[in-house]
Amino acid sequence: MLSGQTVVVTGCAGFIGSHVVDRLLSTGHSVVGIDNFSTGQRRFLEGALWHPRFRLWEADLLDVDALGRALAGGELVIHLAGNADVRFGTEHPRKDLEQNTIATLNVLEAMRANGMSRIAFSSTGSVYGEATVIPTPEDAPFPVQTSLYAASKLAAEGLIAAYCEGFGFQSWIFRFVSILGERYTHGHVVDFYKQLRQHPELLRVLGNGKQRKSYLEVQDCVDAILLAVREATSRVNVFNLGVDGFCEVDDSIGWICGALGLDPELEYTGGERGWVGDHPVIYLDTARIRGLGWAPRTSIREAVLKTVEYLRENEWVLEARG
Repeated sequence: MLSGQTVVVTGCAGFIGSHVVDRLLSTGHSVVGIDNFSTGQRRFLEGALWHPRFRLWEADLLDVDALGRALAGGELVIHLAGNADVRFGTEHPRKDLEQNTIATLNVLEAMRANGMSRIAFSSTGSVYGEATVIPTPEDAPFPVQTSLYAASKLAAEGLIAAYCEGFGFQSWIFRFVSILGERYTHGHVVDFYKQLRQHPELLRVLGNGKQRKSYLEVQDCVDAILLAVREATSRVNVFNLGVDGFCEVDDSIGWICGALGLDPELEYTGGERGWVGDHPVIYLDTARIRGLGWAPRTSIREAVLKTVEYLRENEWVLEARG
């Protein structure tokens, strides 16, 4: 990826997207950001909005006409927009289909209409379902899908690969573990922090606390995305992103409570899953991205503590949508 390119970032005001925007601007790129602000935060774009090489389109990816206009002149799309509401997917089944799969199809068609052919896409490690190989490599067999979120992301992956084959596109598909760090707005650290803020004597925990999860700090995530786009040259490039290890939910509870100086009673809902679609173990094999020279700089514990510190200093995030 050469300096000076115009990069389109969907979900530019989101947790990961806003960090990608900042990094691209700092390295000489022009950036077109697209966000409908359903969950994205304008405050995450405070620096970018004043930058002469940043242009914001407030648009929904389901608005095909607006999307086509926004992509004009772009050379690469980093597609990060989507619904990440895994836990409540069964309450609104069309949401994942529309915001993850159909929105991705719209992006691909807008790219084709504008003569663009390069796309980086945020998928999820959840596409592996109940993985039978741990740590799980990119070529692991796919079992039955266990969440509407993962199913919609996998369908989007399939569309992207088909456009690479049918229309000569090139793609970089990233299967993330959960991401932590500054501007984090949803997930277990926010959930626990909110509870402890409201009733510091009690913490309710979905599942049994023994679920084994891997996490990645957001700047390490951005490093990996931009390195892969620059160095990986296959038509379809698929990378797992995560650290070399995992923690139990109980471990993260200990770190969070320790940082806050609290010792609450823990109340578990029981069972090895916290909700429908939750996985007892998520641990990805990252040898492929490491082969490009990438390695995370932040441990899971450090990422959790960095997130807690951000939430303490930015409690407005707790009331924001997302």
